[in-house]
Parts: sequence; structure tokens; C-alpha cells
Amino acid sequence: MAKLVKARVNRSAGGDFGLFSVIIFFALVMVLPMVYAIIQSLKPLDELWIFPPRFWVANPTFKNFKDLFQNLNNSWIPFSRYLFNTLFVSVIGTGGHVVIASMAAYALSKRRFYGSDFIFKIITLSLMFSASVTGIPTFIIMAKCFLIDTYWSIILPAFSSTLGLYLMKQFMEMMVNDSVIEAAHIDGAGELRIFWVIVMPMVKPAWLTLIVFSFQGLWNATGATYIYSEELKSLNYAVSQIVSAGIARAGTAAAAIVFMMALPILVFVFTQSNIVETMSSSGVKE
Repeated sequence: MAKLVKARVNRSAGGDFGLFSVIIFFALVMVLPMVYAIIQSLKPLDELWIFPPRFWVANPTFKNFKDLFQNLNNSWIPFSRYLFNTLFVSVIGTGGHVVIASMAAYALSKRRFYGSDFIFKIITLSLMFSASVTGIPTFIIMAKCFLIDTYWSIILPAFSSTLGLYLMKQFMEMMVNDSVIEAAHIDGAGELRIFWVIVMPMVKPAWLTLIVFSFQGLWNATGATYIYSEELKSLNYAVSQIVSAGIARAGTAAAAIVFMMALPILVFVFTQSNIVETMSSSGVKE
């Protein structure tokens, strides 16, 4: 019986200190903008305009958040309606995008059919075009389908985003072995069961990452190009209208930034822990 030997990294104490110093430095660089945004939202108006600017806050206050919610509640459409619109579009758009992209990626990566390589080349090519380039064709399609001024004018383009499809296909080719699928076929499993029970758990890091990117994009989308009815507009649009009043609402704008970034950060925090856990335990060896 082979003797198990625990792997030991040959590194000095100085090397450990240097490595952790670099990690801590980059962690501080990444978290500093979020900390600064929170501090700005707690500053009274007189501290916001001190020159040179101060990083800390001398007299913290929640008045900026109070003013933000008061302005939202005093608008023609209640705050709860704006919040519902944003959550509905973000959740439905993210869920549909993950499912559709995963199913298409499974067909392209594990099922060989005529034209699959050509289709994937078109998908790869589409990643070169920004949203500003595809905005006019998307608007024309939505108008021809009578979807302007509806939730679907934002949700359907999110379904068809090729970034998620590209990510899922590349990850399935790397993590899912053909032998696993063949064994499932021999056991009598159908394609749908193989996809949900075998493939999706194996590519969990990919679709968790996709959830973060998709939800963040939809949460921050204003939808002003496609949505004209005030009852259907997003929370981000309502907040942007409130903070556009000028320097008198600088504190409200700082509070709005913290409020809008809070939920995406929470989604990332909870999803990131699952990504790390799955990355360390996933994978199949022949």
C-alpha cells in the first residue's frame, strides 16, 4: 500500500510574509473604493465640500439615507414599485440567462452536429460588439415584436447574451468528461436528466459566476431606452433622477451609490463562498 505523504511547501518565513503582504495590499486596493463610498454617504453636506477632501468622517449621520428614501417615497410612483421592477427584471433575466446559456452550451460542447463549429465562431465573434453597437438593432427587434415599454424588452436581450454561453461552453469542455455522459446514457438516463443531475452540479462555479455578472448588469440597468411608462421604470432610473438635481443633493447621491451597490455585493459575497468551495472539490479524473 502506497504511503500517503502530506505535501509541504518549501518556503521560508520571509517568503510567507512577502506573499501575504502582497495579498493584503491588493485586498486593500480592492476594498478601498467601497469603504470610501460608505464614508462619503455618512458625511454631512458641509464635510462633503471640504478641500482638500478628507477620507474620514468627523460627524457621521444617516441624514443622507433619510433624504434619499424620503425623496423616493414622495415621488409619483411609490418606492416599492421601483424596487419590484428592478428585482423582477434582475431575477427573471438572470435565471433565464443561466438556464438558456447552460442548455445551449451543453448542446455545443457535448453534442456534435453539423454547423456547431460555425455557430460557436459566430458566438465568439459577437463578443467583440459592445452594447452601443447592438443597441439600435435590439431596439428595432423589440419594436417589431411590440415589446417596447414592457419588462420583456430588458429581459429577452439578457436571455440572449452570448457571454454566458461562451463561459458555460468553455467550462463544460474543461470540467465534464465525455465518459461520464456515456456512462449515464448506458444507465438509461435521458438528456434532460443528465443535464440537470450530472452536468450542472459539475459546472457550478461557472453558473455561480454567471449569476453574479448577470444580476449585477440587470440591477444597474436603467432601461430608459425601452421603458417609457413611469410604472415600469427601474430603481436605478428613479435614483438617478433624484441625484441629478445638483450639488445640493451630493449627500443623497453618495447614499444612493451605497444603496445601489449593497445588493450586488451581497449576492457576490454569498455566491463567492460557494465558488471557492466548489472549485476546491469539483473535477473528474479518468
